[in-house]
Amino acid sequence: MDAPGTLANQLLVALPTLADPNFSRSVALVCQHDADGAMGLVVNRASEYTLGEVFRQMGIDSDDAQLNARQVLAGGPVHPERGFVLHDGAREWDSSLAIADGLYVTTSRDVLEAMACGQGPDSALVALGCAGWGAGQLEHELVENSWLTVPADPELLFALPLEARWQAAAGRIGVDLARVADYSGRA
Repeated sequence: MDAPGTLANQLLVALPTLADPNFSRSVALVCQHDADGAMGLVVNRASEYTLGEVFRQMGIDSDDAQLNARQVLAGGPVHPERGFVLHDGAREWDSSLAIADGLYVTTSRDVLEAMACGQGPDSALVALGCAGWGAGQLEHELVENSWLTVPADPELLFALPLEARWQAAAGRIGVDLARVADYSGRA
């Protein structure tokens, strides 16, 4: 779980000045953060895949049309071939990282198999790829005013439509991104 001074379980909300196309207008959940760097998942950008396509590629059968049609997210530019399942619940999976009490990221096949047969977590999103920051990089980006930090919450992660998450996340701390300038300067 998160240690004092860590940004784990925080949402990074890209400010309009962030020009990197991988993160422009993005919301990323910080899953792990320590002196060695940080790892997170972009939670508001759709990939070109559905969950059914991922299941088929992995040889997992699912008869749940609604689940199969669910959009898979583009979780970030690092390891775009790897799947990450962000989910709630207390069940232990083969490879899970606790982000906060009741919030996990799992990279093992067993969680997808459970989801396919209706025995997975109550709330889950699947992402391909993740975001990574080297030691001190995220802290530097925060000083450069590239990101707002916002406490994560289940409604934003699992219930809001993807296209509403960027504005809604900033709104959680009273920021209207439509009123934030898309340029920065130095005094």
